[in-house]
Amino acid sequence: MSQGFSLYLARDSGLHRLHPLTKLSLAATLLVAAFALPGPWSSYAVFLLVLLPLAAWGKILPGFLRSVARTVLPFAVSLFLIQGLLWPGGSPVVGLGPLSLKAEGLAFALASTGRILMIVSSFLLLALSTRPDLLMIALAQRGFPSTLSYIVVTTIQIVPYFQGKARAILDAQRSRGLETEGGLRKRVRALLPLVVPLVLSSILDVEERAIALEARAFGRRGTKTSLQVLSDSRAQSVLRWAILALAPLLLVAGLVL
Repeated sequence: MSQGFSLYLARDSGLHRLHPLTKLSLAATLLVAAFALPGPWSSYAVFLLVLLPLAAWGKILPGFLRSVARTVLPFAVSLFLIQGLLWPGGSPVVGLGPLSLKAEGLAFALASTGRILMIVSSFLLLALSTRPDLLMIALAQRGFPSTLSYIVVTTIQIVPYFQGKARAILDAQRSRGLETEGGLRKRVRALLPLVVPLVLSSILDVEERAIALEARAFGRRGTKTSLQVLSDSRAQSVLRWAILALAPLLLVAGLVL
């Protein structure tokens, strides 16, 4: 399978051999946990005690950490600066000229960064260890509508898709003599020749995908066959229901605590 527009990393690991719906159930429960768990440190604890061991088990830990860092760090820096400096009232901790970092703003930024870390890392764990086509087949075999399955898989692929498109357009513009490196003015000037082809090519790609889906009888009703055979077991089925049962328990625990 081509991985040009996918985050998937092929590995021979127990995590990769899990049924796609088992990993999807885990990601969904972790998303609920990101908002339900009380305290600013609970999200970081789940990341360290659950997500990192799972990534190590799946042999994707280096790529997982790089992807998490690239995604979360910009949000974390902006949150700590904006909330810390612009928090109304509060107790000043460090003075920066006429502004000062407030303790309450930093605490809010810490808790928000933990939630973002949980959301991003659970999504990346699913995307890095699950082939998108197998996930779509698994959803279809469980009776999910084809359109819903397609939306789920497309959402997982949208970031690497735009990254690949942007790199191809950037290389093409550089080959035509466009200067993309240097000072801020040069970078801003090079932004328009990059964004316009990216948007136009994405619009054209929507039509091409629609034609390809129709050619494959995407909207046809009834049972469909697949060359891919997904192995499932009673143990994984029980595990999935146990993982999903944690979600309402976490919501109740969050409300009580």
